[in-house]
Amino acid sequence: MGPVHAADHPPAQRLSHTGSFGWTPSDGELHWSDENFRIFEIDRAVKPTMELVLQRIHPDDRALMSQAMDETSRGEKDFDVTTRLLMRAEQAERALHQAREELAHLARVATLGELTASITHEVNQPLAGILTNAHAIVRWLDRATPDIAETRLGIDRIIRDAKHAADVIRRTRDLFRKAEPEKVRLDINAVISDAISLVHHEALSNRVSLRLELASGLPPVSGDRVQLQQVIINLAVNGIEAMAGIGNGPRNLLVRSYLEGSHQIVVAVQDRGSGIDPENIEKLFNPFFTTKRNGVGMGLSICRSIIEAHGGRVWASRNIGPGATFQFALSTKDPSGLGSPAN
Repeated sequence: MGPVHAADHPPAQRLSHTGSFGWTPSDGELHWSDENFRIFEIDRAVKPTMELVLQRIHPDDRALMSQAMDETSRGEKDFDVTTRLLMRAEQAERALHQAREELAHLARVATLGELTASITHEVNQPLAGILTNAHAIVRWLDRATPDIAETRLGIDRIIRDAKHAADVIRRTRDLFRKAEPEKVRLDINAVISDAISLVHHEALSNRVSLRLELASGLPPVSGDRVQLQQVIINLAVNGIEAMAGIGNGPRNLLVRSYLEGSHQIVVAVQDRGSGIDPENIEKLFNPFFTTKRNGVGMGLSICRSIIEAHGGRVWASRNIGPGATFQFALSTKDPSGLGSPAN
């Protein structure tokens, strides 16, 4: 390709918002028009290079551009390639998105660290059942006349407990997993049940009674299972902690799901703790705001970020009686056409 100098066709390029460049493969020299500097958001004092061009190309298109450059270097006369540019604003948005995902993941790991005792209990309980039934099966088979019926029941219980332990490990592993959000159609009640199972022992340890009131027949929502579980676990743990210092009063945590209107599902976590200071209600979801003595003020902020990324909203309110209720709402509409719900 012959060189195209910065002064070539400036009026036409300014009017059409197009740029041109020339590239000499033998020595790598680039010659840009004025509009090319504007399009690539690069100062004219900077010497353009193909490396700089590739940095601006969308990651999904870089291989295509590199292939076209290689073909030209080998002497092929022309190439026609269409690529997308990743501009600074987009790069900043992508960096912000990645930072949010990283922060959400770190928050999940931190929360799971706090729930180690609960998760360990949830795994140890079925393992203890497996061991008990295995010993019983040995005794039944050692009888003069082996008790086949009891053995069969024992084996069924072992299978049940093994599946339970495997499910706990799977749910925990998924929460530790660091991956791009994957939005699928979800049964919100199944998401709630999985999440609450991981805080069940935490509730018992703090003398908190857990109750689920999940509306039947709810339509599916579009979302990332792991992130929504993270929100529910966070709200549940907050509710449990809010009742830690209420003395001998009842400690009840109620988790509800219900349909509001025609296209909105609400998940509510209601505690009977010390409640919320009216002055703090609007601040609760702000980054670094906390009412906990050793809190860092990121848990609820991350919850809000996750729910808003799902096109929903999250809010808190004081109960008429003691305590507070934290809720989030998600649309049941399926703008992505994701189809059938995942279990």
